[in-house]
Amino acid sequence: MKKIILTGDRPTGRLHLGHFVGSLSQRVMLQNSDKYDEIYIEIADAQALTDNADNIEKIRENVIEVALDYLACGIDPKKSTIFIQSQVPELCELSFYYSNLVTLSRLQRNPTVKQEIKLRDFETSIPVGFLTYPISQAADITAFLADTVPVGDDQLPMIEQTREIVRSFNSTYGNTLVEPKAVLPENENCLRLPGIDGKAKMSKSLGNCIYLADSPEEIKRKVMSMYTDPNHLKIEDPGNIKDNPVFIYLSAFAKDEHFKKYLPEYKNLDELKAHYERGGLGDMKVKKFLNDILQEVLEPIRNKRCEYQKNIKEVYEILYNGSKKAREKAILTTSKVKEAMGINYFEDEDLIKKHIEKYQ
Repeated sequence: MKKIILTGDRPTGRLHLGHFVGSLSQRVMLQNSDKYDEIYIEIADAQALTDNADNIEKIRENVIEVALDYLACGIDPKKSTIFIQSQVPELCELSFYYSNLVTLSRLQRNPTVKQEIKLRDFETSIPVGFLTYPISQAADITAFLADTVPVGDDQLPMIEQTREIVRSFNSTYGNTLVEPKAVLPENENCLRLPGIDGKAKMSKSLGNCIYLADSPEEIKRKVMSMYTDPNHLKIEDPGNIKDNPVFIYLSAFAKDEHFKKYLPEYKNLDELKAHYERGGLGDMKVKKFLNDILQEVLEPIRNKRCEYQKNIKEVYEILYNGSKKAREKAILTTSKVKEAMGINYFEDEDLIKKHIEKYQ
């Protein structure tokens, strides 16, 4: 069996550090491992419309922004197929078929959906498309027969729902679809970066992100304004590293070589944490260190993005060719799904023959 990856993002804004540590860097690593036969990376514009139907221009603008971020981070169109979800209509068709295998109560119990509904304050005014986007996500994954889905931990309930749909389909219609598994970042601190304001999640809608395309000045300003321990008022005060965004970011990004380069008085992050906890280490010094690291990490990404920005036509060609290739694969899977369900009427010669014999 082929090893196939499907992953992607909603184009509701530029991608940020949370995306980078949560899945983007891992996608590049998996892509370059040469262990996978096919890799599909989706710009999920149709899913983005489920809560942005009245703001299509936002989606149209950010499709290209997300594509630029992908390419800047190292997604290689020669190794990975980057495509736009809405340009593969078979995904909508599969979603419709799968919707008959999922109950309304099951969708309402999905933890990720419940959290997103609460975040958007939908209450009883939930768009049907938004409530059913786990089904759409299942269609995306299964259309490419993906067995591997790199995600952040907040998406685990979505993958589990896909697995349930696959099991239900295969049990009802015969073994047709592949049951996927989620792949999480190895570094637990990369599972979900908090916002720079200390909120539990870095979110475009909350405006608490450091974007991959931010300028050096923007990065520095955001780092220096980051929430830390509110009780660490004086340098000599003991500090708390738990739930402290600066130290969570350092746990995700800092390597021993960064200390040699930018903060040689400490051997590693453990020493820095210990000093902060016992007191005598100011927030500004720690933030300056984090800024140095993030500038180093993001500079090559920003430079590569600038190169692609000079040739947007090439980016559109990558998206066009990727969407064409993705649709070819989705058409094949949809054909197999319809055959398994018995709704491939014009290709089912036995059915046609039976009806001819019945009425002759």
